[in-house]
Amino acid sequence: MKVTVAETAGFCFGVKRAVDTVYRQIEESPLPVYTYGPIIHNEVVVKELAEKGVHVIRDDEELTALAEGTVIIRSHGVSKAVLESLDRPGIRLVDATCPFVEKIHRIAAEETRAGKTLVIAGNPEHPEVIGIKGWAEGPCYVIQSAEDFTALNLDKSTPVALVAQTTFDYKKFEKIVEILASLDYNIQDWSTVCKATEARQTEARNLAGEVDAMIVIGDIHSSNTQKLYEICKHTCKCSYFIETLVDLETQPFQSFCHVGITAGASTPKHLIEEVQNYVRCKF
Repeated sequence: MKVTVAETAGFCFGVKRAVDTVYRQIEESPLPVYTYGPIIHNEVVVKELAEKGVHVIRDDEELTALAEGTVIIRSHGVSKAVLESLDRPGIRLVDATCPFVEKIHRIAAEETRAGKTLVIAGNPEHPEVIGIKGWAEGPCYVIQSAEDFTALNLDKSTPVALVAQTTFDYKKFEKIVEILASLDYNIQDWSTVCKATEARQTEARNLAGEVDAMIVIGDIHSSNTQKLYEICKHTCKCSYFIETLVDLETQPFQSFCHVGITAGASTPKHLIEEVQNYVRCKF
């Protein structure tokens, strides 16, 4: 069987930077180490860090109750209010927010301060989107399609700053911009889908068109991995979303000649290698 692994599969810059930050703080911090939420959406990595003594703060109540510790902000970022709440005695703040997410925070603050309405293309439940909303100083909405935008019933003269979650499907974002432009809305669109996300999605789409089956590796809670799977499934009907090798063992790979593998931005290299080696040796 031929196996092709996408070159872009695995940790992106922002995720690697955040995970490396946690490991560095494990060695260097004089205080107990905490992350505000799981450092990345991958339970394997989170469990590995927990074994090294890293605690996860799950909500604002836990954060408020914390008297002392090193608190690491994950790559998804947080709202301005959460960031300010960490500026207090006993708390040592380490900010590992992805620089590309920080850029959206600045856009959100500056554009709404200038009187524009902020519209975010993304998942309203995702921590990155929740954090972005928390930097807006005026009206802010979250959409997932052009239809969602028109349902807001904004006056067409309303100045709008349109941004995207960094892991949003860039093709879908382009389509939203195209439709809204044709409807004469007063929109300035900011191309904030991460270039690494765009490259990963493009490679996954192309690879899915060349193989008999696609394996997409990542945590079920990983937004960017879910989008990779949707892209692959659209092109290759035999696409499989797995979290670890255990999920793969029951799948019918004997009938395939060429299998493609990609993985989300929060999937560690060793998980990708385990799947790759298993498929090559088993079939």
